[in-house]
Order: sequence, then C-alpha cells, then structure tokens
Amino acid sequence: MTSSTQEIEYGSSILGYPRIGARRELKKALEDYWHQGSSLDQLLAAGREIGDGMWRELAATGLEQVPGNIFSFYDHVLDNALLFGAVPARFEPLRAGLAPLDHYFAMARGTPDFPPLELVKFFNTNYHYRQPEIGVDTEFSLTAAPEFAQRLLDEHRRASADGIELRPVILGPVSLLLLSKPAPDAPADFRPLDRLDDLLPAYVDLLERLAKQNCKCVQLDEPAFTSDRSDAELDLLDHAYTQLSHAGLRPRLLVTGQYGDFGAALPILARTQVEAIGVDLVSEPMSAAALAKVPGLKRKRLYAGVIDGRNVWKAAKGGKLDYLLEIKKHIPDIVVSTSCTLMHVPVDKLIEPDIPGDVADRLSFAKQKVGEVVALAKAIADGAPEHWYTRPTKVDFKLKHDVRQRVANIRPDQRERAPYIERKKAQDKALGLPMVPTCTLGSFPQTRDVQLARYYYGQGRLGWDDYADRLKEEIRRVVELQEDIGLDVLVHGEPERNDMIQYFAELMDGYAFTHMGWVQVYGSRCVRPPILYGDIKRRGPMTVEWITYAQSLTDKPVKAILTGPVTMLARSYVRQDQPLHETVEQLALAVRDEVADLERAGIRIIQVDEPSIRELLPLRERGREGYLDWAVAAFKLAVGGAKPATQIHTHLGYSSIAQVVEAFDALDADVTSIVATRSIDWVLDELAKRGTAIQRGVGPGVYESRSAAIPDIDEIDARIRRATSAIDPKRLWVNPDGGLKTRHYWQLEPSLRNMVAAARRERRRIAATQTGSGD
Repeated sequence: MTSSTQEIEYGSSILGYPRIGARRELKKALEDYWHQGSSLDQLLAAGREIGDGMWRELAATGLEQVPGNIFSFYDHVLDNALLFGAVPARFEPLRAGLAPLDHYFAMARGTPDFPPLELVKFFNTNYHYRQPEIGVDTEFSLTAAPEFAQRLLDEHRRASADGIELRPVILGPVSLLLLSKPAPDAPADFRPLDRLDDLLPAYVDLLERLAKQNCKCVQLDEPAFTSDRSDAELDLLDHAYTQLSHAGLRPRLLVTGQYGDFGAALPILARTQVEAIGVDLVSEPMSAAALAKVPGLKRKRLYAGVIDGRNVWKAAKGGKLDYLLEIKKHIPDIVVSTSCTLMHVPVDKLIEPDIPGDVADRLSFAKQKVGEVVALAKAIADGAPEHWYTRPTKVDFKLKHDVRQRVANIRPDQRERAPYIERKKAQDKALGLPMVPTCTLGSFPQTRDVQLARYYYGQGRLGWDDYADRLKEEIRRVVELQEDIGLDVLVHGEPERNDMIQYFAELMDGYAFTHMGWVQVYGSRCVRPPILYGDIKRRGPMTVEWITYAQSLTDKPVKAILTGPVTMLARSYVRQDQPLHETVEQLALAVRDEVADLERAGIRIIQVDEPSIRELLPLRERGREGYLDWAVAAFKLAVGGAKPATQIHTHLGYSSIAQVVEAFDALDADVTSIVATRSIDWVLDELAKRGTAIQRGVGPGVYESRSAAIPDIDEIDARIRRATSAIDPKRLWVNPDGGLKTRHYWQLEPSLRNMVAAARRERRRIAATQTGSGD
C-alpha cells in the first residue's frame, strides 16, 4: 500500500544543505586521500561523519522534515546516475581493479588513460556536475553499482534508529536523462530520454525498498522543467509520474522544481497522484491567486519555497508570512521551504567575525535560513513577533554619489570601438602574430610556495616587498617556461590571485568578504563568493604592476587577464536594493578604468573573461533578450575605450554557445575563446551554421584544462583540423579550454608542448596548401 492516506504532519523543511562542511572538512578529507595522505577507510569514515552530522544538526533545529541522501563525495548528479546503474561503458574496464569509490573518482576526475565525464554547468548556478553518459545498452538497476543504493538505505536506517525521519532526495528520472548525454557509441539520433521506460522500473524498485523500511516521503527533483521544454518532454514527465505514483508500494512523493518557474510542468504534476509539489517562489514568485488556479493543486501538499537558497540576504519575514497566509487561504496544506537546495550558500554566518556590522546584520547563511524556515512555519500557527513588521525590510547602504553620477552620464559612444576591419589592421601591424597563434587563458598552477606567501602576507607575517619579490620570481619562472614551450602569446600566470572574482573584489569598494564562506563548485573545488552590498569603485590599478613586470621579461606579447563585469556579478552575492543592470554598469566602469591603465602601460592584448555570461541567462526564453541586451552593453562599456591596436579577447563558457551565439558578434571582442573541448563537434557545428555571426577570432579550446589526461599531438591536431573545417584558419586561435590553475606542472608542460606542436603542424599544412594553389 502507499502512504498517500497517512495523516500529514510536517510544516517546515528544506530541499538540501551544503555538504562540504562549515570549514571545508570534505575538501580536506578528499585531498588527503587523493594525495595518499589517508586511507580509503579514513575517507569513508570522514564522509559518514559529515553526512550524518548534517541530518543530526538539521533535526536539532526544529525542522519538521529533514532531507537525506544529500551528501556526496564529488557530485550528486553522478551519484544519482550510478544509483540506478548508469555506469558508462568506457569505464567498465576499470571496475575490476578498483575499489567502488576509486572507480567513482575515475569517472569524476579521469585517469591518464580515461578522460573524465564532461564537466557541465548546473542550470543557472555556479555549480558544475559531471554529465552522465547513457547509451542504448545502459543497464538500469540498483544492483549495477549496489554501493550507492546501499548507502542511501543504510543512512535512512541509521537516522530512524536515532528517531529522525529522513526524506531521501533523489534526482527525478526525467531530469536525470535530460541532464545526461548520449554515450560515445550511441546512434546519431539517440537521446537518453528514449530510455525512460527502461529507467522507471529501477525507481519503482528503490521506492519499494524505502517503503519496506518505513520511509514516509521521498523527494524527486525535476529542475530540468524550470527551463523551456517541448510538448513531448512534458508528456514524458506526465508519463513518468503517472507510472511512479501508481507503484504498488511506495512512500509519499514530493516532486520539486528548483531554480525557476515550474511553468507547464506544474499542472501536469498536479493532475497525477503524487502527494506533494515543491515550487520555487523566489526566482519567479506566483501570486496566491495564480497558484489557486492550477487545476488539482489545492489537493496537493505545497512546499512553498519562499526562503532564497541562492543569495545570502535575510528574508523580510513579515512579508513572507503574509504571502504564506494568503497562499494558505487557497491551498490549506503548505510546508514552508527553501526555493532550492542550500548548497549554493555558505554554512554559517556566526563563524564570520570580520564582516562589517551593517552588512552582517542583513545576512543569512544556510544555518540561519533553516532558522527562518522554522520560524515562519511556527508563525503560521502562532502568529509573528511584532518586530517582523516594525523593523525596516531593507538597509540603504552608504551611496557613492560620484559613482552614480558617472553611471548616469554614460554615453552610447562609450560602448563602441572602431570598426573591426580597422582594428584588425592595427592589431596585425602591432602584434605580428603567426597563423593559428597559440596561447593559454590565464592562470597557471598555484605552487605551495605561492600559496604560503599569500597566506603569510595576509597574516602580516610577510611584508609587501618580500611578498612582491616572491610573486615576481614566480612570474619570471612562468614566463620563461612559456617561452621555452614556444607559445606565441604569454600570460603572467596569476600567482597573486586567490580567485578570479575575489582578487578583484578585494581591490574595490562596495564588497564584503568572508573567511569561511565556502561553497562547492565541483568535487573538492570551493570558492568564497564575495558579498556585493554597495556602490562599486576601483581603488586604483589592480593588475598593472604584475602584467608590466611580465612584459618586461619578454619580447612576445603578454596578455592581461581581467574578470568581466557580468562574471563579477554572477559569482558574487549581489545587493537586492537595485536592479542587476544598474549594478553591472558600476562593475563595467571599474573594468574600463583598468583597461585604460593597462593600455597606458603598453599592454597590447587584454582578455576580459566572461565565462559566466550563461549563468544569469534566464532559463526560459522570456526575459533572455532583455538580459542579453544589458549583459552585452556592460561588456561593451568595459572595453569600449580600448584603442584600435589593442586586441580585446574574451572567454566564454561552452554551455552558452547554443543560446548566446547571436550575442557574440554584439560583444565585439577581437577574439572569443570558448570552453568546448568535450563538446567541440556541436560547438563547431553552431559556428559553421552561423558563419556570418562571428567574423572575428575564435579559440574553441583544443584540450580539456580540468582533466588529468595529457593529450597527445595527434589528438590535438585532430581537433584543430575539425576546427578549421568550420572556421577560417585566419580566425582560429589554439588554446586550452580554460585556466590551468588546478593542474600540476607535470601535466601542464607536456600538454602545452603537444598543443604548440600540433598548431605548428597546422601552419605547415596551411602553408603547403597555399603553395600548392599558387598563393
């Protein structure tokens, strides 16, 4: 029997929680193990301690329903694929020789002979997931990788023994397939979604196993349906939940739509027999009346996602309570919840002693957001404290009137450069680069010596002069290595930068910073997003000293690397008292000033990175045109003052190609580098189809910078030849698909040498073709 007739008893919950630990305990445990500093048993014990600690802590807050299965050693999407047996066929040869967790890490991180699964942006967040590979022969079952099902079931039993009822969180079947890619050997017309009917029995099996150990409710996340979906995909959602809700023995089903508007999926789910639906009411709020009009929703349990899981500002609880009470008039059975999992915010504000008081008073991290959820749920029944309505709902931080005046005075001509033909002639003369020039995209590995120097400087144990000398010694070493490798355009390696966002934010007014405000990007990779709370103003040159020193060491051009205004916005926690397009203009002016200083210092190539332009792109078609208008305008303002002879590069994430390729030409960069190595075929197809859209330089990325695998010359050469079939060789640049900060020098050096050798092979091929044709 199902539990659909059981008495409903919960009123507060969250959809997920940070899994790295308040002080990055998971990162330390993983890297100790990966570097042979601990045993597999020690890693497994650390994972158990972190995972069990999460649900014990959440239960102690008064939260009435606690999410389970939210811990992961690397990535929850990969975990869910393996839970149902979707082990990529190409990794099967490794299985016999590895422990299950090491086999998992091989898929996530790769080995010298097995490139990892592709790293892909997770919707419009800063998180990345490893993309599952599904083929026509993929066997879906809980026994194909039994350790994942066993871990989930064991966790539920342990919590039950402690008197805690967990709600296991599982990626829904349709989103799991939509987030996957076809296996390399799959037919050209195959889609992972074609395997839905083969996957559903494995879900039914898991639901039955959970029901047999008295699990009351299971959370199935379907975030793919907060994006635009075809009628056929929506029909498959209907089919999946009709099948699952009619399973013979199962817990209650909660289906959630995180990161946006559930749209047409909401009425579809409301007419199935699922008991509960979770709706993000922060990204795109729906009025109570609009929710009431959804057929069948009144008979469901509504998890009302009113607490923001993506930003760090306190909720105005009085207004939230009024909204919830209005919803409750129409839909009586509601649960106060978060808009999405809380894995996108830091763990605890209370371990941050140095945030300015007027900012700290307005912040709410994961622990505090749980408290907000619990408080709102209690207030629905008992009423709200008076101060929820008497305290101001927002704080107007001190404004910089010179910044605001400068934004108000922006002229259209400040966003325009000389025509590209004029610029190209000036750049060819100034730079004298060969055909198919080679370069990297900026960062080089951060050595232990550099990391310690930065730490000691921050602690006051190293003076500025000594710190600067150590950085310059590292820059010298990086420049000499690049010259020896034979790169055509060099970089300084960025040893002074802790992070591509935080470094610049620390040199601007209007930002606040945390010590332990870490969030997971993927695996053990974590960042501390700065908090953008006020008007932005650059305090002085931010990169000039380091770039000009590097340029003094070589006759080859050294490319300056700046983070673009949209990426600074996307990877910060941003103020909510003004529209994003106003904030990004302030950031653009700061970048514009840095570009001018670099030009005055004699730097001839400047890269303004915008890998995150995709992250803020609305998930649905509506709103995208308006977003791209202001995002492109901000980039053009940032670089619009550059002289014709200054070559402006930008770096864009591959996941943006299909949606924002029309904006490439509007960005007006002289060279656009794209993260595309693992998806190079469809990226190049897009470029070939839109050959008139991009007439400037293009660097599609010829090897994956985040992989441990070292590409050989023939592999890179094949990618270059594939690129020249879609792109005029006169427009092609050869580069890795991202920064090299996370690599080791023993990986970096041979990879770059092979890249340079492959580019030179292509030059010889082009020269031979021109000679043979009489050119």
